[in-house]
Amino acid sequence: MTCVYHSALCFGFQSGGGSANMFYTCGPNEAMVVSGFCRSPPLMIPGGRVFVIPCIQQIQRISLNTLTLNVKSDKVYTRHGVPISVTGIAQMKIQGQNKQMLAAACQMFMGKSDAEIARIALETLEGHQRAIIAHLTVEEIYRDRKKFSEQVFKVASSDLVNMGISVVSYTLKDVHDDQDYLHSLGKARTAQVQKDARIGEAKNKRDAVIREAHAMQEKVSAQYKNEIDMAKAQRDYELKKAAYDIEVNTKKAESEMAYQLQVAKTKQRIEEEKMQVQVVERTQQIMLQEQEITRREKELEAKVMKPADAERYRLEKLAEAQRLKLIMEAEAEAESIRIKGEAEAFAVEARGRADAEQMAKKAEAFQQYKDGAMVDMLLEQLPLMAEEISKPLCEAHKITMVSSGGGEVGAAKLSGEVLEIMTRLPEAVEKLTGVSISRVGSLTQ
Repeated sequence: MTCVYHSALCFGFQSGGGSANMFYTCGPNEAMVVSGFCRSPPLMIPGGRVFVIPCIQQIQRISLNTLTLNVKSDKVYTRHGVPISVTGIAQMKIQGQNKQMLAAACQMFMGKSDAEIARIALETLEGHQRAIIAHLTVEEIYRDRKKFSEQVFKVASSDLVNMGISVVSYTLKDVHDDQDYLHSLGKARTAQVQKDARIGEAKNKRDAVIREAHAMQEKVSAQYKNEIDMAKAQRDYELKKAAYDIEVNTKKAESEMAYQLQVAKTKQRIEEEKMQVQVVERTQQIMLQEQEITRREKELEAKVMKPADAERYRLEKLAEAQRLKLIMEAEAEAESIRIKGEAEAFAVEARGRADAEQMAKKAEAFQQYKDGAMVDMLLEQLPLMAEEISKPLCEAHKITMVSSGGGEVGAAKLSGEVLEIMTRLPEAVEKLTGVSISRVGSLTQ
């Protein structure tokens, strides 16, 4: 039987790896267990290497990875009978450095997957968590989470260590209930905290107002005292300054009066000397002017007066001739204007008589023919009206016409519009004068 077992084991190694391995290694997150020939008890190596004799020895591995468990306990009744739901987070792993714990873990979990190991540990933790919840009140769990976590950690560690598993950490994640019990506790605490906050705030405001009043009083007192001291100092300064100013102004006035007196005396002497100089200069200028007058009189008599007499006589004769010429020209111009005016007056009078006769004849024609005469006058004015109507079109530099496909386009369209306006004139004339051109035309025929 032994030979058959070893043959089967050897065949399993060869079929799995393709050749019989002798050295095996593993990382720090797992442990190797070698059993078989000369391995009683089995050799456990956490993270390292080992020599395995094929066919007569067997090697197995177990994971040392940390497992994170979400421990939920729903609707567990506390010591006072209040159902609550608690969720905790636990970190645990198989302890590879402790030989006894590793041996216990190998005995219990060898050949199991990480999920199976986690399920077993989770059930154990959940049972301890439920037991501790049942021995505590809601207030103790909710208000002192650290104490609850320490109790679960302590009880679960003592139980799981026998399985070779060490609890690395346990933290209470959530506590809630469906009866609003915790919410009611929170409301009471919140109300108390808000009450204490309002009381504290009121006390702080009161103390602040009192301190502010004291500070303001001290500030005002210090300010008044400072202003009094400043007023006294200002008064003393003004008094001393006034006395000094009187003395200084007196000396200054005396000095200025003496200076002005000296300046006046100096100016008087300067003016007297200037007057004397000006008198001398004026005397010399008069003498020079008299000499110049005498010289110019002689020069004028020699060069100007005699030639001037001859030139004056010539100019007088020319002026007299020019005066007579202008008088004759003016008289001729006046006579011409008088004759021209008489001719224009006669022409205007003749034109007026002709216009009066024409107007009288028109009046007699209007009186006789009435509507016919008015129609005749209007017909005479129709060409002028047509000209004025078409004048804007004649002055346009460019006309752009857009056709909708249902009428004329181009010059015919423009001419038609002008003619259409002209055809409306009789109706406008009838509305303005009460005379129908078409009716009067038919009557005259």
